Amino acid sequence: MSTTWGVVATILAPAEEILQFAAYHLSAGAHRIYIYLDAPNPQAFEYLDAHPKIRVTTCDAKYWKQRKRNRPDTHQMRQTANATHAYNRRAEVDWLIHMDVDEFLVAERPIADILAERPVDPPATRIRPMEQLSGTPSAFKAFVPNGPDRTRIMTELYPTYGAYLKGGFLSHLAGKVFVRTGLPDIHFRIHNAFQNGEMLACHDRQAGIDLAHAHAKSWEDWIASYRYRVTKGSYRSELGPNKPYEKGGLSMHDLFGMIEAEAGEPGLRAFFDEVCADTPGLRARLQAHGLLHEADLELASHLRMHFPDFTGL
Repeated sequence: MSTTWGVVATILAPAEEILQFAAYHLSAGAHRIYIYLDAPNPQAFEYLDAHPKIRVTTCDAKYWKQRKRNRPDTHQMRQTANATHAYNRRAEVDWLIHMDVDEFLVAERPIADILAERPVDPPATRIRPMEQLSGTPSAFKAFVPNGPDRTRIMTELYPTYGAYLKGGFLSHLAGKVFVRTGLPDIHFRIHNAFQNGEMLACHDRQAGIDLAHAHAKSWEDWIASYRYRVTKGSYRSELGPNKPYEKGGLSMHDLFGMIEAEAGEPGLRAFFDEVCADTPGLRARLQAHGLLHEADLELASHLRMHFPDFTGL
């Protein structure tokens, strides 16, 4: 019997983005996709519910009442609650991974074949991320790994802001984890899974699979999401600095606060252009360090394949 895998995501996004996410992973070989709509989205629900490999749930007041709990205040808590809920339902796949709508699994060969080769222990395997260069959907950068040369490489890649970035990324370096199903007392977190209250043993990193993260598709996309991320998302104040404060580190929240105070939105644009934008200079620097990767996600093609009647209207 072949190995099967699935994806779970809690999503608040336009219908087209939700369907692209689902269609891409169906093409990648997902046997089940569990989508929890963080708010009612009738258009997306109609298409998702009609697909035999997708299980879709609208997380309205009725849903949380059935769960016998109040709706968690933060999106992160709702994500982990729903991912845990999907894991603990009747198992329909051998492996399950929790992801966001802007994350896509990219593999050199069928993901099922790669997971089939995993030993029994550890029961989880980590998929590390690469971040999309803004303006070109097929260009991604890998993060700069820990090591004695990291500081020098970061400065060469990002002369102004490299000292404040975690591995050169705006978002997480931790990636997401595939977990074998059928284990007792599993609780998902955003980047890890816990069993009996302790972090689940996890292989790190899984060769042959990358997590392509479209964190900043364009300047317009990034600045539109910026204020939410600063207050409630991946740049919020409670997240730690790239290195200890006493060694000159800053959190992303602190860094952006400093940039805004000194230069306003033009300062944010200068940051974006150095760190995120797909420019010949950044491409050349990433290429020189072996950190530039090409991966054409072909989202529109997958959308047409799996949801041919969707017009976006």
